[in-house]
Amino acid sequence: MTRVTLGRTRAAWTVLAGSLLLVGLAGAQIAFSRLNLAGKQVDSIQLYGAEYASQAALSGLLGVARDGGVVRVTGLGHTLLLPIDEDQQRATTTFNTVQLDTRRLNARAATLVNGNLYLPLDTLANGLGAQYRKGDFKVAAPTLLSVSSRAGRDSDRLVLDLSRDVDISDEQRGDRLVVTLRGLSGDARRYTTRGAFVPSAEVTRSGSDLTLTLPVNASSGYRVFKVVRPGSVRVVVDAGPGVPRRSPQLLERVTRPLIVLDPMKVSGVGRDVTLEVARRAAELLTRAGWQVQVTRDSAAALSREEALKLTRQSDVYLGLDLGRFPGSSRGGVTVYEQTGRSASQFVNALRAGTPVPYGGLVVAGTGSTRRLGELLRGELKGGGVTARQERTSRLLTLGEAPQAALLLELGWSNNAQDLANLTVDSRLQVMAVAVARSVATYLTARANNNANVSGQGAAQ
Repeated sequence: MTRVTLGRTRAAWTVLAGSLLLVGLAGAQIAFSRLNLAGKQVDSIQLYGAEYASQAALSGLLGVARDGGVVRVTGLGHTLLLPIDEDQQRATTTFNTVQLDTRRLNARAATLVNGNLYLPLDTLANGLGAQYRKGDFKVAAPTLLSVSSRAGRDSDRLVLDLSRDVDISDEQRGDRLVVTLRGLSGDARRYTTRGAFVPSAEVTRSGSDLTLTLPVNASSGYRVFKVVRPGSVRVVVDAGPGVPRRSPQLLERVTRPLIVLDPMKVSGVGRDVTLEVARRAAELLTRAGWQVQVTRDSAAALSREEALKLTRQSDVYLGLDLGRFPGSSRGGVTVYEQTGRSASQFVNALRAGTPVPYGGLVVAGTGSTRRLGELLRGELKGGGVTARQERTSRLLTLGEAPQAALLLELGWSNNAQDLANLTVDSRLQVMAVAVARSVATYLTARANNNANVSGQGAAQ
């Protein structure tokens, strides 16, 4: 047996019976191996019997970004959050909780080996819908699996099921809508439907892409969006007079929802903690691809009317504030929901049941706010911060927001313990991460629910 010491790490390389092992400081044995990663040969390691690949090895297939103690993995239409457990042996068990899109489960976590980040391949395969066995990690080729349709009273729907996510674009060319699906394989054929507004559609080959073409008459509008699920992706096309021809606000509610973060300015407390939390949450959400607007910065703020206009366009509105009332002994973190009727007659009318095409995408019921509040308090609790749930009618913007809307009170300005807590950088980060994760989880689940359709149609 030959042993070579590696620098100052006091770890050792060992050649034993033809296998190359790394014996770490704690005595953990790590066997080096090779992995077929989506057709490409890369290095991997066997750590306590589980196979891991490094951040560098995975970079050609996935986006891997470290954010403190969490790794964000993006690719193939999915977003995975894995904690980093520096206890290598524990990381290879199901001790840790991971988030795979909107699912949370106990699975192997990421870990560090000689300072380098390594990720468990079985957890990645679970979240990405990939096929995995030791030494072989396969992702499905992007293929069109099926085309189905559903006829509606004022619009028709086409559904394209894909084996995995691809880039798509749509363009109206005269009386036709052309949807391009890049790098997708599948059969070119013509489809008929039972719909009055989209009686037929055609899939054709254009180089390495597929294109879907369907008629759109002068009175019809359309919208195109994707729903990503573990192991599959659905592209949904709605067309007909029930979809306004030019309604960017409606389209963006499906394709790119708007998140408004509204940090209140509180004087006399030193650090501008509401703005710090809003900025950090906005950065996390923006990096993940969400559209975020913050109503002020350290130098300037939107006027009241400008802020209300932005609020009325929001899919998620979240105010951030500090409680303040002379002589109050209150303290702690509180999540508030709005009570009573909305300040907007339009919102009240739709919540009362006035029929509007896709009204549910424009104005949500109170259950949406409640769901977001539950997610936010759960994320805060996961970070060690307990938040009360209360109701309020004192904030105008909560009543103007047509979708989910909350006020997060970070503490009380006349409570010494709260102010001391808010000087701790890690506590502000916990709150920002809780805001970002809860909002992203809520919007992802909402998109899945909006596109949960059953299709029917006939191909010819």
